[in-house]
Amino acid sequence: MLDVKMDKYSNTEIVVVDENVTRAVALPADSGFPHVFVDGSSSAPDQIRPGDTLSFTIYENVDDGVLSRGNSGAATLSALQVDEAGFIFIPYAGRIRAAGNTPEALRRIITNKLNIQTPQPQVLVQRAPGDGATVSILGDGIASQGVYPIQRSSRRLMEMLATAGGITAPSEVARITVLRNHTKGEIWFEDIYDRPEFDIALYAGDRVLVQRDPRVFTVLGATGLQANVPFGMRHLSALQALAQVGGLDGSIADPTGLFVIRNVQAKTDIKGFGRGNHLSDKTIIYVLDLTKPNGVPLARNFDMRDGDTLYVTEAPYVQWTKTLSVIVGSVRAARTAGLTTNNGL
Repeated sequence: MLDVKMDKYSNTEIVVVDENVTRAVALPADSGFPHVFVDGSSSAPDQIRPGDTLSFTIYENVDDGVLSRGNSGAATLSALQVDEAGFIFIPYAGRIRAAGNTPEALRRIITNKLNIQTPQPQVLVQRAPGDGATVSILGDGIASQGVYPIQRSSRRLMEMLATAGGITAPSEVARITVLRNHTKGEIWFEDIYDRPEFDIALYAGDRVLVQRDPRVFTVLGATGLQANVPFGMRHLSALQALAQVGGLDGSIADPTGLFVIRNVQAKTDIKGFGRGNHLSDKTIIYVLDLTKPNGVPLARNFDMRDGDTLYVTEAPYVQWTKTLSVIVGSVRAARTAGLTTNNGL
């Protein structure tokens, strides 16, 4: 059980960090994309969808066919857009459902319908992807944001990122988020290299967000910096966070007073505290003493989280010096005022 002290008035808990605490608050391992993304079969990039533009070249085996005239024996139908219902209209073949078919399947359908009107027609089909077969690439970590068509050369995540110019954020802190309908998946960019199955097939309508790791922590007190600081790495410990801001201020810092202040939302299960979900938001203050034999290892194993505040107290003698300065300053001010009065000024 963790060493917990509860302030019932302020809804704040003070936890002295030991090995049990570091295990209890350790961040779970990154799980990557959900199974529905990883297990999904690759979508056919040439599947026709509403909004696509189709072009047809129809060859007829007669001099004067139903569509072709003259010696060319060929008729061209250009820029036919698939309507919202998924249909196109071909003269002498009628209204044909195109959406859901590949160009090859549509070629066979049109050939069979025209075969009634003209002997042995030959049909060529070309498709230009429209809005129905696109992926949106957004975020400050990609070179060129935009809407990109899913093609054979860009049906998977890495291929689509390359099509958008590649990532601009450092690879070790680049975060990829994919939104598909009501499902969301997040992954670190580098994990795609280590786990090829995370190079998922993209589907029409997917939204991909590429951004630099947005997590920050706040540092206050007797350190080399007072600011909001980006994590700068995937897993940040309290010791690494302290090093990022220049470490302890050797002239005023108290190494026995290193605090990590964390806000915990209601209904969050606080593992290891001997109870389940709590009913209201609370603040937990984790206390680290770097002077103890295990102080530095504990700080190295304590995981920081987004929004944490790292606070380092000042040494007792510094506080006494400040208090003494205030007292001495007040006495000097009083003496100066007395001398002014006695001189009749």
